[in-house]
Amino acid sequence: MSFRPYRTSILLGITFTLVLSTFWFLPQLAFIIFISMLLQLLLTPLVDRMERKVPRGVACGLALLLLLFILFGILTLVTSSFIPTFTRFITDFPEISEKVEQLPFFQNSPVLEDGLDNLWVELKNASVDALKGSLTILVSLFSKVIDFVIVMFVTFYLLKDGEEIKSYLASRFPRRDYTRVLHLFDRILQALRAYIVSQLVICCITATIVFLYYTVRGLPYASVFAVVSGTCEFIPVLGPTVASAFGTILTATVSPMVALQTICFYLVLTQVNHNLVYPTLIGKTLNLHPIAIILGIILGGELLGPPGMFLAVPFIVICKLVIEDIYRDRIETHEKMKRSRWLNHKSSD
Repeated sequence: MSFRPYRTSILLGITFTLVLSTFWFLPQLAFIIFISMLLQLLLTPLVDRMERKVPRGVACGLALLLLLFILFGILTLVTSSFIPTFTRFITDFPEISEKVEQLPFFQNSPVLEDGLDNLWVELKNASVDALKGSLTILVSLFSKVIDFVIVMFVTFYLLKDGEEIKSYLASRFPRRDYTRVLHLFDRILQALRAYIVSQLVICCITATIVFLYYTVRGLPYASVFAVVSGTCEFIPVLGPTVASAFGTILTATVSPMVALQTICFYLVLTQVNHNLVYPTLIGKTLNLHPIAIILGIILGGELLGPPGMFLAVPFIVICKLVIEDIYRDRIETHEKMKRSRWLNHKSSD
């Protein structure tokens, strides 16, 4: 069997395998590049509009300044609202833990009660370790600032020269498949853009609605539950389930009726997000089965921890599109070879 007709497909498989493996061997570098790509995908439509009036380099700079302004506003909001509430939540956690342990459900389940005790012990130990390692925290914070600056620079050049970089990479493959590879890159970037935009929108919507629910109901720690619910939306399927369980258990310390109402609230919110908002934003771009998402998130968490859970769905999307492209090309090549043999047979007759 000749592998020459499938040379591009083999190269694509090897290339994307090597690229994805960098997250295992060089996680910090790969994560910086991936975050830069996501920001580039997020800001490209804005830069394309601004380019009609100003040079692209200037448009890229203005888009990044706008992003920094938005991030500064979010940081200010978090500092003024979330941090004080979260501090109060940590301070009150022993009392909350005792109330949860007194719930009938936990009293009848020693396993859950022991798990809650272990969680509290781990939180206390983490607080002590954080105080002892303050110098390490400062060094780590400085390192993250440097990483953030690097991400901004990489994002700027991806915004400015993204098309040239994409064309250059496609030109490294066999010339006859240049258009095919370029189309595959476009499909991957389009799917990733749809995913990241939809996730950001759903996270913001979820956090806002949860915050309003807890505020209107007069329940404590509204901003904590809002941040937890919004952040967990970045981990499809499993994340919203964990956030719902977290909110329901802690509101059960107020009253069983409030807990029941909270369960209904989270059920309605989840159904609206994933049956109305999510399909409207992303359509059929991803078309991933929930089982594939759950297994991918578990595998990503085992390999890379929390970052792996966040990156699981983009990884699955990339692998799915590459496999579909290779399979489609294999079928087309096979059909061409059959037609060629048939034509040669007819001509010999």
